[in-house]
Amino acid sequence: MKSKTDNVDTIMTEELNKYFPDNQKLTPSGKAVLCGLDLVNHPPHYTKHPSGIECIDITRHMCFNLGNALKYIWRADLKHDDGGVEDLQKAVFYLNDQIELLKQKR
Repeated sequence: MKSKTDNVDTIMTEELNKYFPDNQKLTPSGKAVLCGLDLVNHPPHYTKHPSGIECIDITRHMCFNLGNALKYIWRADLKHDDGGVEDLQKAVFYLNDQIELLKQKR
């Protein structure tokens, strides 16, 4: 038997899905699904690199700032329609933050 929470989640999901195109839906758990892709764990803008390598396979071996900078460089122009400007600006932010941290350690 479904709980009241499960029923509410299902009803909310059905209502929200009215606003999504047919190939882009939410599951009752709230996870977005696009053409069968897992947008939470493996979003397309992280897996489209020509090398076939997913960004996280590299960034998990880096410090936070450098990993984030690489993540934004990796996906630049894959997520937004601005040619990658927003993602590159975010990468610069994390690089500058790392530079400041290194300067403080001197």
